[in-house]
Amino acid sequence: MEETGKLNNKLLNQEIDYFKIAKILVSRWYWIVGSVIICMIFARVYLWYTPKIYATSGSMKFEEKRSPIPEVASLTGGADKSSAAKIQSETLVLQSTPLLLNAIKQLDYRISFFIVGRILNRTSELYPQKPLDVRLIEFDSLNFFHDLITFKPINRNTFTIRFKTGVSTVSRICHYNVPFTVGPTSFSIMYPGDLPSTTAYLFKLNAPEDFVGRVRGGFRTGEAAKNSNIISLQETDSNPQFAADILNAIMKEYLNYDRAQKTLSATQTIQFINSQLAFLSGEVKGSENSIKQFKESKKIMDVSTASEQALNKVKDIEQNVNTLKVQLISIDQAKEQIIKAKDSLNINFSVGDDLVDPALAGLISNLNTLLIERNGLLRTYINNSQPVNDINKQILTVKNNALNSINITRKLFENKIKYFSDQLKPIDEQLAELPTTESDLGSLKRAFEINDKVYSFLSEKKLDAQISSAGILPGATILDEAQPNYSPVYPDDASVRRTALIFGLVIGLGAIILIRILNPYIYDKETIEALTSIPIIGVISRYPEEIDEYSSQILAVSRPKSIFAESVRSVRTNLNFLAGGKKNKVICITSEVAGEGKSFVAVNLSSTLSLIDKKVILIGADLRRSKLHRTFKTANDCGLSNYLANQCEAADVIQHSEQNHFDFITSGPVPPNPSELLHSDRMRILIDELKVTYDVIMIDTAPIGLVSDAVPIIRQSDINVFVIRSGKSKYFAATVPQRIAQEYQLDNTVIVLNAYEQDLLHSRYYTTKFTGDSVGGKHYYYSDYTGYDGAGYYTDQTEFKWWNWRHWFKR
Repeated sequence: MEETGKLNNKLLNQEIDYFKIAKILVSRWYWIVGSVIICMIFARVYLWYTPKIYATSGSMKFEEKRSPIPEVASLTGGADKSSAAKIQSETLVLQSTPLLLNAIKQLDYRISFFIVGRILNRTSELYPQKPLDVRLIEFDSLNFFHDLITFKPINRNTFTIRFKTGVSTVSRICHYNVPFTVGPTSFSIMYPGDLPSTTAYLFKLNAPEDFVGRVRGGFRTGEAAKNSNIISLQETDSNPQFAADILNAIMKEYLNYDRAQKTLSATQTIQFINSQLAFLSGEVKGSENSIKQFKESKKIMDVSTASEQALNKVKDIEQNVNTLKVQLISIDQAKEQIIKAKDSLNINFSVGDDLVDPALAGLISNLNTLLIERNGLLRTYINNSQPVNDINKQILTVKNNALNSINITRKLFENKIKYFSDQLKPIDEQLAELPTTESDLGSLKRAFEINDKVYSFLSEKKLDAQISSAGILPGATILDEAQPNYSPVYPDDASVRRTALIFGLVIGLGAIILIRILNPYIYDKETIEALTSIPIIGVISRYPEEIDEYSSQILAVSRPKSIFAESVRSVRTNLNFLAGGKKNKVICITSEVAGEGKSFVAVNLSSTLSLIDKKVILIGADLRRSKLHRTFKTANDCGLSNYLANQCEAADVIQHSEQNHFDFITSGPVPPNPSELLHSDRMRILIDELKVTYDVIMIDTAPIGLVSDAVPIIRQSDINVFVIRSGKSKYFAATVPQRIAQEYQLDNTVIVLNAYEQDLLHSRYYTTKFTGDSVGGKHYYYSDYTGYDGAGYYTDQTEFKWWNWRHWFKR
């Protein structure tokens, strides 16, 4: 007992059997295959019904192009902004609303046509096809009918128009080539030729703004290579031709936009010079008239040589002074533009003088670039965001530097004007000594020649600006134009099918794992061995056919060559090892709850024990719900309850079965106090009296998990057999025999697994390793008899044939 008790507290060694895990997963292979097939069907349906998305791409190279016409020195200050512009800012320009609107206007966007599909009535755009010649009679671009209009031909003269107004649908019959009105819009449809009456087209009127969201939503840009000046553009859309056309239109419109921005600086210079020329033209004409009138009034033809030389000096000096003043005006205008340039992108600076700070032109070019970048950021961020604040700081710094440079340049011009003015004083004194007439004539000629030279200077600058403007080229080149791509990029057929396959496998395997996790029942001996240290002395196989409710046909005897009978004999063999030193053995059969087959096991074990010349008596000690009398088809009027109540003697309740050496005692009528009767001395006396005659006393008791009736019998028994039924008993049932053994200090408790049928789905993925000892230091042989269907030893075996599909679904 001491040795057995020690072993009962020690669980058997179990190791993970990876091969068994694989068998468990494959045991429900049809679940996995079924889930994969269902997922693949869903994937096919998804691919069938999901609209296809197509992608097209093009590329552009950003570079600073120089005109073949030599640049004028005074115009190099800010003619090109693209040299310092970043690709990131240009991508924002490409996505700007004005540029997209201009690109959309290059397409035939006014009327879109659709056709209704046969599947789910899904509409498909027919761009660029125009199946109908729809002519607009009265159209207001700000107020027109926006919804879809359905066209369906009736005959060669008429057709049906259907459209929605609010919640109602309007249907009209119209004639070809005859105007009709829908909402505020009037148009007519020309006869398209013979169309089947089942054909239906949809069309709608558009404004350019209707396409902006569609175009911008599918537009993507990125660098073709890191740190390169080549940008890759992509447009995705449900219509591959539209995607290619709009992407080409965007690239072309960007070139036009870039060229227009570059020519803006030269245009402003020309406008400034024109305003100055208009003023000087009047001054020159006024000087000419003054000289002519003076000569006519004074009758003077010429002046002296000395006076001429002095006048020449004065003219040169005053010409320089006037030129400097014109340049001061240009500087002041540039300063004013820089100060006010909060959102303007048209800052211009052009003076053409060596006194100008060389860095000023670069600063103004940088300021132009920063303003463009800020406008691009404002399309994405708000005014107070961090990126906008950072670029505002940069703009402020560049503005301050540019203003400082302009102030320095202006100071230099003022100093030079002062210097020239100081040179005029001695010359004016010299001219004062000349005769008054000659002096007056000289003054008139001087004013004329000064104005004439300044006029000529500005005319030359205007010509230079016009030449420069004509030679400006866009700062980008289209490397690859977009071409329609008719292979969809979404949905990806291979990816969807691969995902469906993975989902199918995961669902199938997940179902197997989930069923195992949710399963509360015991199915195999490894599960029992993992839950308790009580030994298992045998596994009784499940009989493959229907069994009588009351086990009236004792299968161990009636089917002696069945797998079931052999499994019962295996339990019988192991029972002989238990309490081997005793001549007469008292065996108690119990279970946790009803329905686990304890009575069935008791009857079949008793019958097999009687076949080996053992005198066996089976007692139906379940006084509440015994079925033993039904098994032997006998009356239950007098039985164990009568004996325990002192109503009869032992000989009166013993009955003989048809099998030799096998007797039984039924439970008798149900008493009001079954537990008390079983606790009485009469039960002990009965067992002692039966030991004289019988080798084995098999007692079928009540379920110990429900009532305590079996406790006194368990304490008197030599062997306590606890029955656990495969697929019926829960995990808790395996812990009951060990708790009973510990509570009553029993060392004779064993477990029998009843109605076992191999079910890999619920089998334990551990393999038991027997390391030495079992109950009482002995090993017990038993088998689950799986895998022997083709051995030829059993009458209920089924021959395995690979073409018999039922074998593949065997659990």
